[in-house]
Amino acid sequence: MISHMEQAELYVFIVDLHALTSVHDRQRLAQGTIEAAADFLALGLDPDKCIFWVQSDVPEVCELTWVLSTIAPMGLLERCHSYKDKVAKGISPSHGLFSYPVLMAADILLYQAQQVPVGKDQKQHLEVARDLAQKFNNEFGETFVVPEPAIDENTATVPGLDGQKMSKSYDNTIPIFLEGKDLKKRIMAIQTDATPVEEPKNPDTCNLFQIFRLFAPPSRLAQVRDLYVNGGAAYGYLKLELLELISDYFAAARERKKELLADPAEVRRIMQKGAEKARAKAVVTLDLVRDRVGLRY
Repeated sequence: MISHMEQAELYVFIVDLHALTSVHDRQRLAQGTIEAAADFLALGLDPDKCIFWVQSDVPEVCELTWVLSTIAPMGLLERCHSYKDKVAKGISPSHGLFSYPVLMAADILLYQAQQVPVGKDQKQHLEVARDLAQKFNNEFGETFVVPEPAIDENTATVPGLDGQKMSKSYDNTIPIFLEGKDLKKRIMAIQTDATPVEEPKNPDTCNLFQIFRLFAPPSRLAQVRDLYVNGGAAYGYLKLELLELISDYFAAARERKKELLADPAEVRRIMQKGAEKARAKAVVTLDLVRDRVGLRY
């Protein structure tokens, strides 16, 4: 998220409260939080140049979630595609899953974010945040910035192994820090059609090509697109090339992550420092909200 309350600031956080909608294993959630923090740091996020924290370390977000839930129309949440899609896939619904967009709205509005980088699949949830901000402002007075989506059309949705949105929920991911045989196994599992090598193919409907384009340099990507269009694209060879591209691209980050995980206390220190900065921002908004709704007496 990006806020311009004073000057442009980048807000990045680990959504462990959101994770509770699907993770009910203490060790898995705790370790996953440390690993997610290490992931961002290993990939180059500088905690001194942004506000980087763990969601649950800022309790103000829970209070704001409750306040927003008291004005959130049921119909608005019932229309959310993400909830309906997960239920359709057999995921047992909980109140947390249903009200997920309200917590997401609190994540955004608490810090008065002006721009929120989202994929196309999350745009609807941002619309919920906008709706709730406008509804609150109309009922209680001008309080929240109404955020705008920031969508990179080139990476708006990253396809997974099966062509659906890449998601841990669908188990169709290529983990960034995977390596060796495990990484190869994942990449070779990318689903492709049975079109013969010599036959023309449509690169724009092939999830292998959509992943390939994220890592290949422009000149090579143009060559591969030509192979698709004119015939000659061999999926097996392209997967092996993709394996090398991904392995090389994340090599330095993999080593940095190993260093971070060897010192989890340092990772926790970094996150706590970030939480302090985040809370300094959060309390200002929440104090205003409390005053607006009458929670100050």
